[in-house]
Amino acid sequence: MFERVLSFLRDLPAGEAKPSADDPRVAASALLYHVMNADGVRQDVEWERFKEILSETYSISGDELDALAAAGERADNEAIDLYAFTSVLKRHLDAEARKAFIGLMWEIVYADGELHELEDNTVWRVAELIGVERHDRIEARRKAAAEAPGARGTSSDE
Repeated sequence: MFERVLSFLRDLPAGEAKPSADDPRVAASALLYHVMNADGVRQDVEWERFKEILSETYSISGDELDALAAAGERADNEAIDLYAFTSVLKRHLDAEARKAFIGLMWEIVYADGELHELEDNTVWRVAELIGVERHDRIEARRKAAAEAPGARGTSSDE
């Protein structure tokens, strides 16, 4: 199933020459960037996981990867809320792909081995906005936590 979601994400149209927040790839990048910075500290391991996820998801590298990461960062910094990004993803992703996207967010959250309440809240808000059910969000968090050795932190879901 996860491969099917990744295949779907890879096949999304790249959008215009200059990526915009209406481009689903930029929207995804912006949300992933946002959760990475939710706790106010961007660690190298989080940045590397962010770029790995973009690279794996969209089968890109080099300048193309750097451009998408920069577009996501720029879009997040210019955004006034998360709705602009979540509405794009909700229009372009089916229910399974939205669940998988929440899983990717959790992977970034746990990249540094810690769960901060602001990260947890960000994933909760995004999941609500894109229509991912509470139990699916919790299951994705548990899976990401289990795959991140040494993960610490608590969640408001428990």
